[in-house]
Amino acid sequence: MEAKKIPEVILISGQKMPVIGLGTATIPPSPPQVLTPILIDAFEVGYRHFDTASLYETEEALGNAVAKALELGLINNRDELFITSKLWIADAHPHLVVPALYTSLEKLGLKYVDLYLIHWPMSFKPEAKGYHNILKENLLPSFDMKGVWEAMQECYRLGLAKSIGVSNFGMKKLTQLLENATIPPAVNQVEMNPTWQQRKLRDFCKQKGIHVSAWSPLGAYKSFYGTNAIMQSPILKEIACARQKSVPQIALRWIYEQGTIAIVKSFNKERMKENLDIFDWKLSQEESQKFNQIPQSRMYSGINYVSENGPYKTLEELWDGEP
Repeated sequence: MEAKKIPEVILISGQKMPVIGLGTATIPPSPPQVLTPILIDAFEVGYRHFDTASLYETEEALGNAVAKALELGLINNRDELFITSKLWIADAHPHLVVPALYTSLEKLGLKYVDLYLIHWPMSFKPEAKGYHNILKENLLPSFDMKGVWEAMQECYRLGLAKSIGVSNFGMKKLTQLLENATIPPAVNQVEMNPTWQQRKLRDFCKQKGIHVSAWSPLGAYKSFYGTNAIMQSPILKEIACARQKSVPQIALRWIYEQGTIAIVKSFNKERMKENLDIFDWKLSQEESQKFNQIPQSRMYSGINYVSENGPYKTLEELWDGEP
């Protein structure tokens, strides 16, 4: 089977990043014996960019899949891959950042990640790890952004992360980070899809040389927090029908044409292949303009991270004024 070649962007760090990556988050977490064979399927159809995180508990499964892919000859060497992991907020304390990355690397069986992200701009109590501890009472009243970013920069200097970045940061928080950063963030991974287009944030990031990566680019419609708004969009259905493409292909092609990196998540091999089949055709200008008519609504509110005892008392504060 010939693997698809995925286009790449060049990050501010100089690293090449494939424009589509495979996400690995599941709730509850998938055990390695279940997830590893699925990731081998992804290697077979052409994925070379994989997105994991300490929170997801999928680093071990991904590490096993990388080792197996090398053994099977699906990839020739580690340099062919782009692996992203994320610093969980229980470890978002200056003295815990480097140790947290070492722990992730041990689980991955790797010497470095290609990209390491701050998962959210806040801190939990250090003992509050795992999905079951995403509770308002575990939020700390302040987030030492300057200190945590200095530790992220140390991860880069040590060669443990080829690029560093953030996730779920709005314009105000990015501005604050950039004021103190020696090494600017290469990526901001945020919710972005046809029903939450993030135009202002994307324009801001482009001005600063930060690439935007889209989580839930298809609306995570089968997850506990997801929405059918993309899959059931009359506009996307109309374009898909006219083009003889699927709705996910239309959405992903539009995201690609915006210059955004998509983190897709399908564990079905045929849909994995379909999601990569978006690079040998283009949307017309008329079709692209129709995306402006799609009603906009944030899918994931982030309400779990808003508390009188935390750094953000309202959703407006969490999202820097965006609704």
